[in-house]
Amino acid sequence: MSKDLRVAFIGAGNMAEAMISGIVKTGTLEPRQVTATNRSNADRLLELHNEYGIQGIMRDKLQLSSYDLIFMAMKPKDAETSLRAIKDHIRPDQVVMSVLAGISTEFMEENLNEGQQVIRVMPNTSSMLRESATAISPGQNVTMKNVKLAKSLLSAIGEVYVIEEDQMDLFTGIAGSGPAYFYYLMEHIEKTAEENGMDVKQAREIGAQTILGAAKMMIEREETPTQLRQNVTSPNGTTAAGLDALNENGGGNAIKAAIEGAMNRSKEITEQMAKVTVQ
Repeated sequence: MSKDLRVAFIGAGNMAEAMISGIVKTGTLEPRQVTATNRSNADRLLELHNEYGIQGIMRDKLQLSSYDLIFMAMKPKDAETSLRAIKDHIRPDQVVMSVLAGISTEFMEENLNEGQQVIRVMPNTSSMLRESATAISPGQNVTMKNVKLAKSLLSAIGEVYVIEEDQMDLFTGIAGSGPAYFYYLMEHIEKTAEENGMDVKQAREIGAQTILGAAKMMIEREETPTQLRQNVTSPNGTTAAGLDALNENGGGNAIKAAIEGAMNRSKEITEQMAKVTVQ
């Protein structure tokens, strides 16, 4: 990665920090190459500077023309205002990258100057541990060189998938929101273990290792999830009893509903933002 590349994050929340952590801690970029900004929270910017060594600059002091990649990482409701605020301070060769759920490349292009290069990005908070599943969807003006640059940079925080934008809402439901589903599962594993006399910390370690091992099995082996499940399920055994209980209590339907719920909300946000009249 070029030592001259400069990256700015407009927004300094949890997702921005997760990405900054991965990018800096892998040495993909040096701290001096990364800047975070927000509107008014100087304490947060100082916190990020102290933790990662990056620059923290208040938004009205940020010289946008100095950066190659500009990540939009504020709340989705602030996207329109933020895009319009930067449009006259950036060049067509700079790339604006949005990590905001429901904000389409079309919406970004409509709120920026004609010909602006944009890329829609959906990482997840596992970026902090460099284990994110991240999707990118290029806008109509972005060059292949910059798509490759974005993919190379984001590879510092995990696996990167270039997908069609009409699949981005589904990806959001699976990977963007997905970590929360596993944390929710772990909450119930801990609670059940505690109710049955096991130390909570030990239960957490056992549950997490079990999830990690199962994930590695799916990544490293050729069997489908169905085949792997069948391999560990003996007729009338303990696993069969557990799976029967999951089915009886709607476990499969709940997983499907969770993914589709997040996907549909992402679509709703996209549709709401599409209705904004560009002036």
